[in-house]
Formats: sequence, structure tokens, C-alpha cells
Amino acid sequence: MAQPAMSVTPYWELTFDADGDVDGQERDRLLAEVAKGGVRDLIVFAHGWNNDRSGATALYSSFFAPIPELAAQAKIGYVGVIWPSMRFCDEPIPDFPRSVVAMEAEASPAPALDKDTRHALLETFPGRATVIDQIARMLDQRPENELEEFGRLVRLLVELVPGGPQPLFAADTLAEGVPQSEPVLFTEDTATLCDEFAQALADVRSGGDPEGFSLPNPWDGAKELLRQATYYAMKRRAGTVGERGLGPLVGQLAASAPGVRVHLVGHSFGGRLVSFALRGLPEGVHTVKSVTLLQGAFSHYAFAARLPYDAHAGGVLQGQQNRVDGPLVCCYSHFDSALGAIYPLASRMADDAQGVVEGAAEGFGIGDLLGAKWGAMGHDGVQAVPGTRAYTLAEALTSTLPTSGCVNIDAAAVVKNGGPPAGAHSDIVHRELAQVVLAAGRIR
Repeated sequence: MAQPAMSVTPYWELTFDADGDVDGQERDRLLAEVAKGGVRDLIVFAHGWNNDRSGATALYSSFFAPIPELAAQAKIGYVGVIWPSMRFCDEPIPDFPRSVVAMEAEASPAPALDKDTRHALLETFPGRATVIDQIARMLDQRPENELEEFGRLVRLLVELVPGGPQPLFAADTLAEGVPQSEPVLFTEDTATLCDEFAQALADVRSGGDPEGFSLPNPWDGAKELLRQATYYAMKRRAGTVGERGLGPLVGQLAASAPGVRVHLVGHSFGGRLVSFALRGLPEGVHTVKSVTLLQGAFSHYAFAARLPYDAHAGGVLQGQQNRVDGPLVCCYSHFDSALGAIYPLASRMADDAQGVVEGAAEGFGIGDLLGAKWGAMGHDGVQAVPGTRAYTLAEALTSTLPTSGCVNIDAAAVVKNGGPPAGAHSDIVHRELAQVVLAAGRIR
């Protein structure tokens, strides 16, 4: 039976903890019920940043709603992945009721830490209440000459996660024989970092119009520094849950119900989660028939064998698209300002600053180099993978998609609504995107 808030049936949820361990009862129920038959295609959706189960379930219910009508003859089952990620509550989500916090943020973009986000931070970083209270107080008061202390607190908050920052597990591109260094996000001068974020946010809010631009205060970027440090931890977690949790579970499903075709769908960091699930698939499992990434918040070079700017480096998931017995489809939109403007800057800070300096010295613009070198899947699609096909959304919906390899779909025709700082990043509940999932998996 469908759950009360769910639009489709049969529907199951799978809850994973930060280490990728799945709820045993939920897993056993899914495996047993799918093995009984009646389901030919199983769509498995992983959310991006999110604060609670109800929010994730609402997303799944809304996204899945048109599918029974679009594929009336198909025998489809649905799975919603629940994993511990965190959303800042001032980020509006198109087509969902706006929170009071989001409305206040639109009226006054000052970076005060609201109580809901503070609660989410406490759940994400348990035992750090004192540090979070100090961070909140500094965001409210903006004390002069205290940005370095603010940066120390942010680093303390994130570094005290069990295991601490592990660049190897958060990186989406890796160089051969080069050890992973501490991210710039945790080592560079805080005032400089905040100034860069403040300028990027000012550009997003002005829409790139120089007449609407005013010189920002570095404190305007302090909340973004906190947001990105938090998301750095979530980025690592998404990879862990995918590789250690979802991938092996898909292997178990293949053993108990070998005839069921699995279709992985991920939004934002959920796109990274389902992609890393490919790396966690047991050898010989060929039941994943499609992967659809919606505004994927990870490097557009993640699947590349070699990077255009470094022949000795490749994507952390290079070749993993070949584990899919079907296409890996990436939907992207230039209206996603979270990925178009903020993500490249944050990724650079989680990598190295020298690359930007060297690129600028060779005549590249800083903004262009940031977007090219540290760009995200959800902003311009899969890059540097030979044979990748490209479609507009209209073309994708009227064509037969390739049966293998990477496919880029420009979804800006529908993924276009949302305010700063995220833009259209969460504007994914569209009938057309549900059609893409069906087309990618040849679900009829």
C-alpha cells in the first residue's frame, strides 16, 4: 500500500545513516516484496540537501505523480532514499510552500542564522552546540576584525565530524601520484574567502548587471562560507552512502530479483550518491538500466578518464558509466546559480588556489576558468567523456535516447525558477523530467 503522503504505489523507503548503513527492516521488506514479482522496473530516487523525511517524501510524491499516467502499462515500483544531508532553511524551493525563513531571507538577505537552520546544524554536527551558538552570534553581530575567529569556528565545526575532513573522499577529480592536500576552504585566509563569496553572491543577486552591483562587505560572504563548509561534509557523505550503502543493496536486489530493472535518479548531492553507487555495485551486476542526474552537484569531469587541463588527472568516477546497462543521462540548467556561480568557487576552495592563479597568468579569465575547471554536472553537463550526446529537452522528449554512454540534456526550458542564492537548483518537479527518466530507462 502507498504511504498516506505518497502519490504512487508500490512505494518503499530506504533509510541510510552517515556511514552508508541501511535500515535493516526497510531493506528486508523491499527485497522480499520485490522478489514476489509484479514489478519490472524499479525507480530509485535520492534527494539532495534536505532536512527531514517529510521533505524528502514530499519531493518524491510530487516528482513521481505523473509517471503512472505517462507509462500506464508499465509495472513500476518506486523507492525513496532517505539519507542524512542538510539544507539551509533560507533556500526557497520552487513549487513547494515557502518557509517563513525563506520569505524573510528574500526581504532581508542579511546572513543571520535562523533557528531552523541552527537546529539542522545541531542534528548534522551533534555535540557542537557551543560552536554553533558562537557562529550564530557572530553572523548576527558582524564584529570588526573577527572574520578569522569566525573561520576558526567554522573549521572547528566541520573538522570535528568523525574522521575529519578527508579530501580524498570529497574530491571528484584525482591526479595520478599526487597526494590529496588539505582543502583551501580549511586553510586560506578567512577574510579572502568571505570576500570571494560575497562578490559571487552580489553578482548572482544583481543578475550580472554592473549597474546593480555594489561593493560587498566580506561579512556578506560569511554565511556562504559556513554553508559551503557544511556542504563539503555532505558531499563526502553522499559518496559514502552511495558506494557503501546503495550500491551493495542494488547488488542484493539483483540476487533476489534478477529480472527487475533498476533506474537510479538523483538530485543535487543525490546525483553524486547514485553515481557513487555504481562504484559500489558488486562485480557482475547488470541490473542498473539507467541513471538520471537532476542538477547534479558534483564535478562535470567526474566521469572523465583525462582532464583537459591535466593529462595526468581524471575523474574519480572515470569509466563508471560503463556499469550502467543503458545511458547515464545528465539534466542541467544555466539558471542553476548554486551550481553556476557558487559551486565552482566552493570547489576551487576545496581543491587548490594555484590552478586559478596559473590559469589567469596564461590569459584565462578567473570566472571562465572557475566554471571550466570546477564546474558542476548540473550547470553544463558531463564534460570530457568522448561520445557524449547532447540534446535540448524538446529533442530528448521526441527522440529515442542512446542505449549506452553519457547523454547531456539542457533542461533550462523548465528548470528556470528560484531566487538567490540557489536559483533554479531545486526546480526539478516537472512532468518533462519524469518523462526523461522513463525515456532513459525505456520504461513503457
